Amino acid sequence: MNIILAQSRGFCAGVVRAIDTVEQALAQFGVPVYVRHEIVHNRHVVQTLRDQGAIFVDELDQVPLGAVTIFSAHGVTREVEDQASDRHLRVLDATCPLVSKVHHHGRHYAAKGHQLILIGEPGHPEVIGILGQVDTPITLIQTVEQVQALTFATDTPLAYLTQTTLSVDDTRHVIAALTQRYPHIIGPSSRDICYAVQNRQQAVRELCTQVDRLLVVGSANSANAVTLRKLASDSGTPSYLVADGSEVDIRWFTPHMTVGISAGASTPEASVQDVIAALARIAPLHIQTLAGREERVQFQPPLGLIARQ
Repeated sequence: MNIILAQSRGFCAGVVRAIDTVEQALAQFGVPVYVRHEIVHNRHVVQTLRDQGAIFVDELDQVPLGAVTIFSAHGVTREVEDQASDRHLRVLDATCPLVSKVHHHGRHYAAKGHQLILIGEPGHPEVIGILGQVDTPITLIQTVEQVQALTFATDTPLAYLTQTTLSVDDTRHVIAALTQRYPHIIGPSSRDICYAVQNRQQAVRELCTQVDRLLVVGSANSANAVTLRKLASDSGTPSYLVADGSEVDIRWFTPHMTVGISAGASTPEASVQDVIAALARIAPLHIQTLAGREERVQFQPPLGLIARQ
């Protein structure tokens, strides 16, 4: 079986920062530290941190007064920040800096008097955080059809924001529809779109021109991993989302098939290697890596945490 690995794949800088935040907090403050919601959307990562002494909670009222508490990479609302202050929690904010930039843009546009439109997935933790970080109502949309249903007057001062983990293509289509209907709408620079999402999606597009099947390694609740699988499916390449090697099905493959492997931005490389090991039990492998953009982005640790030496 021929295996072609995507480049780029797996952890992005925001995920690395979030996981490092939990590990460094455990080293700096000792056990336990509390994490509100999953630090990233990957069950293997969460279980590994749980085994090290992290306690994951749904809400802050489950955290003892004054305890060390970490906000996940997806960001939180101002209401959650206020709750943490009221409970005198020692907060380490692991919100991805690119998500924080969306918060900043939203507050900036609102302060300038613009009404806001957010392109995002209803109920996603990142979207909930964005909606709760701006002191003005935000209209949430996800599709071109929803753009056509908007009721803003043509001359309304409007600005748009985007969830960082969406399909770049889908977002581009929605932005184009917004611009066509509301020519004066403004939004962030294309440079502010998550680099990791763009790189992983581009790698999947290239893989799909070379492979018979595509495996995306990631959790079912990871928006960016689900998007990668959908991109492959939309291109006509049969594709499957697997959390690890245990979910690989021999019936998906035939002899001498070429299989592409990518991974969502919250997927550890160990899970990718576990999938490769499962494939090796099906047939001998010839493995190569697709040429692609090498990522060197690094983010500083949050305030209150000593940087890893």
